[in-house]
Amino acid sequence: MDDIQKVKSISIWIFLLPFVAINSCLILITQFQEFFPNQEEIIHWTFPYIDGGASISRTARPYPSWLIFKPAMFLTSFLLIKYWIYNAEIIKSFNPNHKNIKKFLYFGIASAIALTIHSIFLGIKFDNDLYKLFRRVVMLLFIIFEVTAQAYLVNTLYSFKDKLKKYINQIYLRGKLILVFILITVGIITIPIISWPGDKFKFVKHALEWDYFLGVIIFYLLTFFMWKNKNK
Repeated sequence: MDDIQKVKSISIWIFLLPFVAINSCLILITQFQEFFPNQEEIIHWTFPYIDGGASISRTARPYPSWLIFKPAMFLTSFLLIKYWIYNAEIIKSFNPNHKNIKKFLYFGIASAIALTIHSIFLGIKFDNDLYKLFRRVVMLLFIIFEVTAQAYLVNTLYSFKDKLKKYINQIYLRGKLILVFILITVGIITIPIISWPGDKFKFVKHALEWDYFLGVIIFYLLTFFMWKNKNK
């Protein structure tokens, strides 16, 4: 089962790359302001996971932050595509005709494409309401596609979890199920907040963005721990 080891290896990088990148951008823009040519773009100390002092894009958009963010997201997108392809191969080895294979594969690859598009346009200034809406829609599609793919994959693994006993730690599979349930529930509950026009709930929106993105990538950290090593 080489594909299992590939998924295990890739998953830890899908967690680490974006986690390190967005937090490096946060530290850079709040602690090393002298590196920013445009001092209007700097942000003073904030811990956005709690206080919502800045959005992820606000920390990653200015130069030189995007030099960290964009390459990390492009590489993450590439690894995401490989991740979903390898998962499809794993499922096929147990059940070649499983009804969910194409679903999580298509949604997973679509999420990677949306992340790539978002990263390409990040930092490009264009004062147009339609352009701003486009960027928001792309980011929203990334989240929807990603969580949908995760939900289909967890559902698929649960459908024959007894066959996987020698390959996985079922505690972490259960953790992935709980995490996906939380992500879907929070996403539905917070729709009125994130869709509210203007700056009202701005800090809440920002904190939700950071925490939600963290939740999305923790899914891959759980994947790393879920699959057992080959020699076990």
